Amino acid sequence: MFARTTTLQLKIAFIDDALKIYKGSIVPAAQAQKGLIELNFFLDRQSGKAIAIAIWETEEDAKANEESRYYQEQLVKLLSFYASDPIKEGFEVVLKI
Repeated sequence: MFARTTTLQLKIAFIDDALKIYKGSIVPAAQAQKGLIELNFFLDRQSGKAIAIAIWETEEDAKANEESRYYQEQLVKLLSFYASDPIKEGFEVVLKI
């Protein structure tokens, strides 16, 4: 398995607006992605820091998802709510319980 994390710094005043888009548009689109096992979104409402973690069956599935431009299209949906640029990282999942 492979995990892609995206760390976001959201503008605090627009957190609820960003969550509506995430839940109403990004999550349904993610559910249709080949190889996606799980999607989690963690948020600190006081600081506006959020971390999205997508778990993929394989690293190849995660890379294909990015190459299809899907990932970039989802980031653009929240563009006006960012306080700074998102940070993307990838990790091999070595333990999941």
